[in-house]
Amino acid sequence: MKDVTLKQRELARLHVLNYVLEYQVPIGQAAEILGVTERHARRLLNGYRKEGAAALAHGNRGRRPHNAVPEPQAAAVVKLASTHYAGTNHTHLTELLREREGIDLSRPSVRRILVKAGIDTPRSRRSQQHRVRRRRMPQEGMLLQVDGSHHRWLGEGGSSSPCCWP
Repeated sequence: MKDVTLKQRELARLHVLNYVLEYQVPIGQAAEILGVTERHARRLLNGYRKEGAAALAHGNRGRRPHNAVPEPQAAAVVKLASTHYAGTNHTHLTELLREREGIDLSRPSVRRILVKAGIDTPRSRRSQQHRVRRRRMPQEGMLLQVDGSHHRWLGEGGSSSPCCWP
């Protein structure tokens, strides 16, 4: 049997299954304690008898995912991002890597690699001024009111300027 590190939940399952093997707890009650069906409790017990504690750990534990980015490729991305393509954002860098370097990775993968390496995307600051503030009047309550229409609806006479209040 190989050595395996169990998580807290798996260790609790191991203790309950040991009680079942020592005939201290029936399988139905053990299933209730574990929060599984009786059938699954039997499945766990049979696996524990055959493989030992390793049967309680997930089979994929310790394996590298099939879609993981290989380390040499990740190192190449970090090197290119910090030297040749320094100053480009993640989306543009992904496109440049695909077109010029032949490295075909998704934008989230490139972002994850660069964040892990401590390289943040450069963010350009836009000007903060959206509207021009008007000049303050000398007294509170004074405000110049302007009519933007080209119609003389205020009347024909009076002011020489058709768009302003007298």
